Amino acid sequence: MTTEPSPARRWPARLTASWLMLLLPALYSLVDAALVARGDARWWQILLSVLAAVVLLWRRRFPVTVLLLTMPGSYVNDIWLAPITAVYTVAAERSSPRVVVPCATLFALVEFFHWPLSEQTFALSRDTALYAIQSVMLAAGPAATGMLSRTRRELAARLDELTRGQERESRLLAERVLLSERGRLAREMHDVVSHQVSLISIQAGALQVSTADPAAAATARTIRELAVRTLQELRQMVGVLRAAGSRPDAPLAPQPRLADLPRLIEESGLAAETELAAGDRPWPEAVERAAYRTVQEALTNITKYAPDAAVHVRVRARGRRLRVEVRNDAPPVRPAETLPGGGHGLVGLRERAQLLGGSLWAGPTADGGFEVRADLPAGRG
Repeated sequence: MTTEPSPARRWPARLTASWLMLLLPALYSLVDAALVARGDARWWQILLSVLAAVVLLWRRRFPVTVLLLTMPGSYVNDIWLAPITAVYTVAAERSSPRVVVPCATLFALVEFFHWPLSEQTFALSRDTALYAIQSVMLAAGPAATGMLSRTRRELAARLDELTRGQERESRLLAERVLLSERGRLAREMHDVVSHQVSLISIQAGALQVSTADPAAAATARTIRELAVRTLQELRQMVGVLRAAGSRPDAPLAPQPRLADLPRLIEESGLAAETELAAGDRPWPEAVERAAYRTVQEALTNITKYAPDAAVHVRVRARGRRLRVEVRNDAPPVRPAETLPGGGHGLVGLRERAQLLGGSLWAGPTADGGFEVRADLPAGRG
């Protein structure tokens, strides 16, 4: 099984390849100049040939200037590699034919009217025609290859842009489908859940009025209040789902804060020992909301699985972090039937804490109870 190299490893390889492609033309042009020096060339001719090879190191930044600097060495010596590379670079880096054609023509003329000039250069003969064709091909070949390379690079860039455009269209289409599904989900929640909770509220109200038992009346009142609050939160969520994407700056209804925790604990009906010491510092709204939802979910789970157990709720400030702890002791009697649960509540709380840069732990304790503990930072700064 092969593994793809990491970007950190690919970067040195790309850098090495780039430098190698920059150095190779200069190196083989120096070899060409050395081969010319083996003849009867003079020192200044060799110097011009070496100059033509060395300036190739700057060909990508100054392609036209480098081409002009290779012309003296090409004119006085039989070097080809340096000027051919310079012509190719001009064609690959400059898109205007007004630059490419004169540069290629200059190289063809320098190659044809080579130093020293002789009468054979101007003679109307077959050899002169063949040499003229050779000079034109020496200039036209690298120019055409450079233009082809540049065209290929431009096509690759346009193809990449087209691919990104298609990805954006696919993402927008997926977002539209998501918005449609959100609207459908909002309608389903409103039609099904709202109806059922409304029936619970009506039945609880009827029980509160008809019963003569004060304890039963108090329980019915609590059920009715919880049902009404559930309906309010449900309508708020339905509104968010329907407005998602259309009005991202639409104001939401007031969200629960740390100040609402005493009421939440009281309405849970659990005999909870509380310690709410969040301090005087202002906590971000997202942190307060996450702390409230953590306590709410933990109390809901305790109501399901250990309604008779002792409960301990602690919300304390620890420096720049807010520690939320909800723990229940081992229940004296396990309930025979519990409400169904899918475990998604704790997963959602953990994801909420991680998005804020904090953490959440939930698990059984040594005495047989259960604990939910969240650490929420005041901010990432």
